[in-house]
Amino acid sequence: MQLRYNFRLYPTPGQCAALARAFGCARTVFNDGLRARQQAHAAGLPHLSDGELSQRVITEAKKTPERAWLGEVSAVVLQQALADLNTAYRNFFASLSGKRKGPSIAPPRFRSRKDNRQAIRFTRNARFSITAGGKLRLPKIGDVTVTWSRRLPSEPSSVTVVKDAAGRYFASFVVDVAAEPLPQTAAEVGIDLGLTHFAVLSDGRKIDNPRFLRRTERRLRKAQQALSRTAKGSNNSKKATVTLACAHARVADARRDFAHKLSTRIIRENQAVVVEDLCVKGLARTRLATSVHDAGWSAFVNMLEYKAARYGRTLVKIDRWFPSSKLCSACGALAGSMPLNVRSWACPCGASHDRDVNAAQNILAAGRAERLNACGGTVRPAA
Repeated sequence: MQLRYNFRLYPTPGQCAALARAFGCARTVFNDGLRARQQAHAAGLPHLSDGELSQRVITEAKKTPERAWLGEVSAVVLQQALADLNTAYRNFFASLSGKRKGPSIAPPRFRSRKDNRQAIRFTRNARFSITAGGKLRLPKIGDVTVTWSRRLPSEPSSVTVVKDAAGRYFASFVVDVAAEPLPQTAAEVGIDLGLTHFAVLSDGRKIDNPRFLRRTERRLRKAQQALSRTAKGSNNSKKATVTLACAHARVADARRDFAHKLSTRIIRENQAVVVEDLCVKGLARTRLATSVHDAGWSAFVNMLEYKAARYGRTLVKIDRWFPSSKLCSACGALAGSMPLNVRSWACPCGASHDRDVNAAQNILAAGRAERLNACGGTVRPAA
C-alpha cells in the first residue's frame, strides 16, 4: 500500500523565492490548460488530448516572450500541474457518466495566487534526492533543510512541496509500505462517536472530547479582530493574516495528533474495530456544525481504515440508520422514541443502560453479524 510521510522544511530566503516562482509557474500552466479546453469547448471543437495540451501550454508557450519564464523551473513541475488538470477532468467526466461513485464532482476551476495552500510535485523523472547530509535536493531550487521525525520505509516515488496558510513548508513523500501484521488478539471493540465524549467503546471506556477549537476560541477571536482592524492589502494585514493562520494551524495539528494516537492505540489493542458510517457532511449542516467539524470524525475513521489494512486488523462500517441507541444490548428489544437528552434508560427486561455504552455494544454486535467468520457463532456480547 502507498502512504504519505510528511516532514517540515526550512528553506532559505533564496529557496523561498525559487519555490514561489515554481508555485506561480505551475499555477499558470494549470490555468492556461483549463482556459484552452474551455475555449475549445465553447467553439465546438473536439476535446484537446493530453499530449496536444502539453505541446500548446508548455512547449510552445516557452518560446513566446509572455511565457518565457516558464523555463526557469523544472519541467516536471509543469507536467505534473497539467496532469492534475487531466485527472480533474477525468473525475468530472466519470462523475457525469455515473462511473464514479459518491457525490457529484464539479468541473475544474482556475487556481488563484491568493489560495491559502500552494503545492508543486516532483516525480522520479525530476531526479530529486536526499543528500548524505539529510537534505532534500530539488531541481532548480537547491538543498532544502528537512526535519526528519522518522525514517522513510522505502524509496519515495514522488515528493510534494506544500506551503500552507501559516507560511510553513512541508515535504510530502509517497512511499510503498509493506503490510506489517500485528500479533493476533481476541479483543474486538465497537465505537460510538459523539460530541459529549469523542468516542465511547463497547467495553465501557469513554474518551473525552478534547474540543481543540472551542478551547482556543478566545485566542482565535482576538486574532480575527486584530485582522479586521487593519487596512486591506497593507503589510499589517498580511502579518495579521499569518498570525490568524498560525493559530488555526496549531488547532489542526493538535487535532491530528490526538486522532493519530487514539487510532493507533485502538488498532493495536483490537483485532476487529466496528464503527458507524456517519454522514458528517449532513451533520455539518445542522446547528452543531462547529462542534462536528471540531471533532474530526472523518479523519479519525480514515486513520482507522488505513491502519487496519496496514497492521492486519479488520475494520467494519455498519449502516448509519442502525438503531444502536434504542436497541437493548441484553435482549434485543427496541425502545420507543428517545430524545437526545435521555442519556440512560431501563429496558423492560430489567437491564439498565448507559445510552452511549449500549450503542457501542450494539455497534459491535452488528459488526460481528456482518463479518463472515461470525456465521454460526455468538454475535451479541454477554450482558
